[in-house]
Amino acid sequence: MASPVARLFSKLDGLFAVYKPQGVHWKLVRDSIETNLLKAVNSCPAAPPRSKVHFQLLPSGDCSSSSQLTVTKSSLPALTDHPLVTGPRFHKIRVGVGHRLDAFSSGVLVLGVGNGNTALESLYRSHVTREYTLEGEFGRATDDFTHTGRVIERSTFDHVTNDKLERVLAMIQGANQKALITYSQVDLSTQEAYELAVKGLLRPQDKSPPILTGLRCLSFKPPQFTLEVQCVNETQQFLRKLVHEVGLELRTNAVCTKVRRTRDGPFKMEDALTHHHWTADDIIPAIANFRRTTRKIRKNDIYRQVKQSDSTTQTQDQPRTSTCQLESVSQEKAGSLNPSSETSADSRQF
Repeated sequence: MASPVARLFSKLDGLFAVYKPQGVHWKLVRDSIETNLLKAVNSCPAAPPRSKVHFQLLPSGDCSSSSQLTVTKSSLPALTDHPLVTGPRFHKIRVGVGHRLDAFSSGVLVLGVGNGNTALESLYRSHVTREYTLEGEFGRATDDFTHTGRVIERSTFDHVTNDKLERVLAMIQGANQKALITYSQVDLSTQEAYELAVKGLLRPQDKSPPILTGLRCLSFKPPQFTLEVQCVNETQQFLRKLVHEVGLELRTNAVCTKVRRTRDGPFKMEDALTHHHWTADDIIPAIANFRRTTRKIRKNDIYRQVKQSDSTTQTQDQPRTSTCQLESVSQEKAGSLNPSSETSADSRQF
């Protein structure tokens, strides 16, 4: 029968999502969760300490002046197994972090425990779409594209309308759609490319720059506005710069006041655990809820790697066959163009 600690470790194996507040570094989030999990693991009942047999020599009889001694056996716990001597049984639980969020940003942060750390690598290679909500403000520009940075320029924004903003967003999205088709490495003349494009499943196959797959305006109340962004391979600095570029396209300036991730692949905002639920009692059900999703992520990554290996072998074999064909054709042409070489060789043999 498995011990309570072994049963707990078997449950702490998979992926889960937490909500990272703004102004908190992702390392602090990870360290807080590791500390809470260690407390839960070390609080499990331990095995009883080992017993040592101790022999004592006592005088025989009631009279202490007797010269005869008797040996008595007693069982005492071993002090080397006492918790005050050994200290905590476990000192480290590795909690992996997926697509990170900087201190300025907030939102969904995916973490992994146990074998879930390998699933994090599969999630990173799958180029899943992440969704953000960006809040901006017209009228000024800063050195780091945020509202807390050093102001380097101020401008008016009375000429900015909702229609102009929508046109600029459509132009930016169109340029990114072309880049997505380029980096997806899919033949556009095939049925597979058509089905992927209709379902919105075109993804870059290898490393690519940040690409926006969706961009729209949620709220427009000058000087404040809110954008919804779907993207791949992005950074939070890229998203803040995007707000700045939107302001430049509108002949004004804009700064980013908030970056919030609302979805990271299959992990959504409603699945994220808040700060008060970063405990083992809440993390274990969250891991169990996404256990099937974790297996699916691993299978898709294995299928993608096999597909890429097959495509690379095909591309490596094609030039070899073509080279062999060219060599055979050249030899046949050489023989047909110079028939005297065969006759001279035959005459030398005879």
